[in-house]
Amino acid sequence: MGQGSSTEAPQLTLEQLSSALAHRFAQKCYSPLELYCFTSVFKSLADSESGLRYWNEATLCRFLELPDALGVGSVLYHISGYLGAFPFPSQAPAILTQEALLKVVTIMTERHGAVVKSKSRETWVRELYRSLAVYDRGVQHGVEEKSKQKTEAAATTASTSGGFAIDAPEDGDEEQEEDDELVLAALDSMDAVEVFRQGEQSNVHHSIIPSDNLLKLVELLLLCAPLDAQQSLSTFAADLSDKRVEELRQTANMILSSFGIEKNPGVTYRTWNTVLSASLPYLFDGLHPLFEHFLFAKDFDLSKKKNSTAPLSAETHPVIPPPKTITNPEPLLREPGEILNLTVLSQLSFFIKGNNLFHRLRPLYSGNKHGFSMGSFEKQVFNWRAPSILLVSGRLLPDAPSSARERALADNLPPKRLPSSIPDEDASSTTLTLGAYIPVQWKHTARTSFGDTNSVLFQLAPTHDVFGASTMSSDYVYFNKHPTSPAGVGFGSPVPHQSAAHTYAQGHITLGPVSLHMDDALEFGIFTHLSDGGGSFHPSRLPCRRGKNWQDRFEIESIEVWGCGGDDVAEAQRREWAFQEREAEARRRINLGTGDIDADRELLRMAGLMGGDRSGGSMS
Repeated sequence: MGQGSSTEAPQLTLEQLSSALAHRFAQKCYSPLELYCFTSVFKSLADSESGLRYWNEATLCRFLELPDALGVGSVLYHISGYLGAFPFPSQAPAILTQEALLKVVTIMTERHGAVVKSKSRETWVRELYRSLAVYDRGVQHGVEEKSKQKTEAAATTASTSGGFAIDAPEDGDEEQEEDDELVLAALDSMDAVEVFRQGEQSNVHHSIIPSDNLLKLVELLLLCAPLDAQQSLSTFAADLSDKRVEELRQTANMILSSFGIEKNPGVTYRTWNTVLSASLPYLFDGLHPLFEHFLFAKDFDLSKKKNSTAPLSAETHPVIPPPKTITNPEPLLREPGEILNLTVLSQLSFFIKGNNLFHRLRPLYSGNKHGFSMGSFEKQVFNWRAPSILLVSGRLLPDAPSSARERALADNLPPKRLPSSIPDEDASSTTLTLGAYIPVQWKHTARTSFGDTNSVLFQLAPTHDVFGASTMSSDYVYFNKHPTSPAGVGFGSPVPHQSAAHTYAQGHITLGPVSLHMDDALEFGIFTHLSDGGGSFHPSRLPCRRGKNWQDRFEIESIEVWGCGGDDVAEAQRREWAFQEREAEARRRINLGTGDIDADRELLRMAGLMGGDRSGGSMS
C-alpha cells in the first residue's frame, strides 16, 4: 500500500453522496415489503421528462389527500423539496425523484435514526425548521433589531428596580454548536465527512419561518393529529365545512400566538426551539402516519408469490396482507362538549400523548348540564378511577366589582391585584380557556393535596401555554368543601385553612405562584402567574411571556371534566354509582321510630351509615 493511500478520500460528487444516503435509508430503515409498496406508489403516479421520473406538487397533494380549503399544499411541497436534498441544503429544493422522496418519507416518519445517529429529537426538529424557513437577512435584521431594543429596555428596567432573576442571561446558543450534527452524522456514516467540511453548511441564524406558512401547517396538523397510518386523511376532511375551517384557523392562531408572532414578522429558530419543547412537544406527531401512507399500496395483486429483488427497483408483486378494516370504529370523541370538540382535542394532543385522548375520553361532568355546584361535581367525577382532564372557560371580570358576589370574591383574594394577561380593549370579546390534566383519581382534601409530577396546568386560549409540574411543592390539586375555610377547586395552591399561618389574612384564599382556583359555587375562577415560580407548577417558558406577572379573574361560563380511560373504567364507575344508590335507598327506608329526626341522624352516624363521605339520604 502506498504511503499516501491511507489519506486519500474518495472523490464523490454531492449527487453520489445523496444517492448513497438514500440507498442506506432503504437498506436500514425499511422492510422489503415496505420498499415494494413505496416503489409501487411512486411509479404509479410519477411524471416523466427526459427519462427522469418525479412527483410534482399536484401529485403530492393528491396522494396525501390534502384539503384545498387549508391551502397547505405549497407549504408541504416546499418542506419536501428541502428534505429531499438532505443532507445538502445547497441542493434544495430537490426534484422529488424516487430517491429524494424516499428521504422525505424517512425523515418525516423519523426512521432516519437507524442510519443517522443523532443525540436527541432536537436535531430532527431543527431539520423541520430549516425546511420551513426562508433565508432573508433583511427580515432577520428587523427581528434582531426588535430583540435588541427589548433587551436594552429590559436592562434599563432591571437597573432601576434592582433586577430580577428572570433577567439573567440565557444560555445563548450552546445547542447551535451541534447545529449541523445531523448532517455530520449522516456523512460520517458513509465515510465522507470531509465533503461536508468543505463548505456544505446552513446557518439557521439568518432565517425565519413566515407566519402565514406556519399557520397553514398548524391547521393541517390539527386536522391530521388523530390519523392512523392506514387511515385516509379524507376521512377527516370530508366534513370540512366553513365552520370547521374557521375553528381550525382560530385554534391555529392561538397556537401561533405562543410564538409571539403579533410583534414579529415570523418565527426565529430560538423561538421555535423553545416553544416546541415547552408547550408543543408532540406537534408534529401527525406527520408520521400521514407520510407512512407511502408504505401501504392501495391496489394489491395477491395472485403472485413473494419474490425479493433489489428494493428500489422491485417490479414483482409480493403477497401483501390487505389493510386492517374496523367495522364499527370507536369515534374520536363520543360527543362534543361546550369546550371540547375535535379541534380542541387535537390541540390537547400536542402536549398530551394522543393515545391517552383519541377514542378514550368520556364526558364526566358539565356545569351547564349537571349544575354548577361542588356536590354535582363530586357525584359525577369522584368515582372515575383513572386520569381526567378539567376544562374551564369564561370572560374576564371588570376591575371594579359590579355585584355582591364579585365583591365577596375580591374580599377573599389578596389585596394587591396583578394586571390581566389580556389587553383591556380585547377583554370583553376574548374567551379565556384554561385546564388541567389530573393523572390520579379525584378525592377530598381536608389537609393535603393530591396529584403527582405528571400533573399539568395549561391554557388553550387566547394563547396556548403549558405549565409543567414542579418538585418544589406537592400542592398539585385540591377539592375542598370544608365550610369554615375558603372552599373550592384549586391547582397549584395549598389547601385552604382558616387559621393557617401562610394565609394573607383571615379567610383569604392562598394562591400559588402559578395556580388556578375556582370558588365553591364554580362561578368564578382566578388564574395567577408569577414569573419567579417556586410553586407546584413551573412558570411560562414562552419567550413572549417570560418574566411577566399577571392574574386573570374571570366569570365561569363553562366547565367540563373528561375521563381518560376505556370501557373497563367506565364500567367500574357505573358499578360504584349503583352501589351508592343502593346504600342511599337502604338508608331512606330505615325507620328508627324515635320521632326525633335529629336523634335518628345521630344514631345513623354512630352506626356508620352517615358521616364521612356518606350523604345519609333522605330522612323524610
